[in-house]
Amino acid sequence: MSADIKVDKVMDLKGMPCPMPVVKVSKGIKEVAIGQVIEAQTTDPGSLADFPAWARTSGNEILQTDQEGTVIKFYIKRKV
Repeated sequence: MSADIKVDKVMDLKGMPCPMPVVKVSKGIKEVAIGQVIEAQTTDPGSLADFPAWARTSGNEILQTDQEGTVIKFYIKRKV
């Protein structure tokens, strides 16, 4: 993880099939304030396409994506 990203909420979505990771983050992002960051951890390879598409349509921002083995981590900043 980049040292300049402060994570405010971690969501463990590992093992959930598509589209559940995006559905959970869509709800979870409302639990943090605008400007705060969620770290979403998933093992769903489809999330590599799903999260950027969701961010564009929802108005939120993916700051960074990291992949460690089968775990994909998205750092998502609440913008709206």
